[in-house]
Amino acid sequence: MKIDAIKQVYLIGIGGIGMSGLARYFAHLGSVVKGYDRTETELTKTLVSEGIEISYVDDVNTIDPIFNISNEETLIIFTPAIPKDSKIKHHLEEVGHTLHKRSEVLGIISESRFTIGVAGTHGKTTTSTMVAHILKDSGFDCSAFLGGISSNYDTNVLYGNNDVVVVEADEYDRSFLTLHPNIAIVTSADADHLDIYGDASQLLTTFQMYLDRVVEGGTRIVKKGLPFESQISYSGHDVADVYASNVHVKDGEFYFDYISGDAKIEDIHLGIPGTHNVENAVAAITVARILGIADDKIKVALTNFRGVKRRFEYIVRSPSAIYVDDYAHHPEELRAFLSSMRKLYPNKKLTVVFQPHLFTRTRDFIEGFAEVLSMADRVLLMEIYPARELPIEGVNSSWLLSKITAPEKAVVTAEEVLAIAQHEKLELLVTVGAGDIDKLVKPLKEILAHA
Repeated sequence: MKIDAIKQVYLIGIGGIGMSGLARYFAHLGSVVKGYDRTETELTKTLVSEGIEISYVDDVNTIDPIFNISNEETLIIFTPAIPKDSKIKHHLEEVGHTLHKRSEVLGIISESRFTIGVAGTHGKTTTSTMVAHILKDSGFDCSAFLGGISSNYDTNVLYGNNDVVVVEADEYDRSFLTLHPNIAIVTSADADHLDIYGDASQLLTTFQMYLDRVVEGGTRIVKKGLPFESQISYSGHDVADVYASNVHVKDGEFYFDYISGDAKIEDIHLGIPGTHNVENAVAAITVARILGIADDKIKVALTNFRGVKRRFEYIVRSPSAIYVDDYAHHPEELRAFLSSMRKLYPNKKLTVVFQPHLFTRTRDFIEGFAEVLSMADRVLLMEIYPARELPIEGVNSSWLLSKITAPEKAVVTAEEVLAIAQHEKLELLVTVGAGDIDKLVKPLKEILAHA
């Protein structure tokens, strides 16, 4: 496939964060871009406003006739999350198209570009966005495919005037094994996606396979403590090849020094909070320095970095209420997030609204979730978001609640969360999860902003 020859693109599952990035990329190149998704979201509305036509009905009659002919100018991309019995998917296969996963298309793009791949069971979205921002803000430039909406650019895809591309390398479904990275980062490799991998050892093997795909002469940057060989190890707190020291909070903001051998960048002000984000910044700084970006430009970029939507995103920050929304959906992500909240606001009562994501993940990590959520003063659990899964008997939020030791706890509906916010003083509130809990953000903001 030759990317430059593509004139029309149809995406099955266009509303996903990764798929929408490809939709925007090909629209930017001048291709006719259309697609299907099951439900309308804020993201699909934005795509439509950008001129991309989307259908929400799984009906072959909604497909533009230009996609009924298979040729080298037409590209069909699908997400593995699409049901196998999708009428649109079957129709496009029947008319002769070869359907490509998003990861395959990213692999083809990366083959002809200088690629910086950022992988990890958590941390990859913020780190890849941070790398892309430093390259953009410093004037070095890059294109980027991100797994979240950058708050600095209000998009998940960036376009550059050079051949450098930053790619969030997704381990789900082994997607990142299509990439050809020149620089590869691994931020974490905690057990996850066991419905795909079976056990943690298979996950680790696959991460090693990803690192093995680094091109000759390339660089592997791996978090210290992970069982992979690398040219550079990094850490946010321990001594490593590159690491952060003197990490401290001043007026609610994080500051640190970057150490690399005898080199030091002092008093870096990070524009987003969290000790885990200091660690992410160490990896991002290392990439920037490999590319020759000056230390003073790196410092400026990190100060004005605004993060990623739903990653430690402040929604309300007033004297009466602090409200933060985060995508955390794995015990270790929750631990990093809640630990940072405790460090920032040690004297405030912490209320956590959490929506577990997937029955299998809840079952596999029940003890970890219970332990971490017990860090809160009050836990409000919503029912499990099923995504692609069918229910598993006995696996539900009540089971998780029974293992949590927080002083106050309950299983609640979305309506009950809003009622609590309306009638009680919530001085420190967080909503966390990867399902549809984000639908609570706007109404909670309205309530707390006027509290």
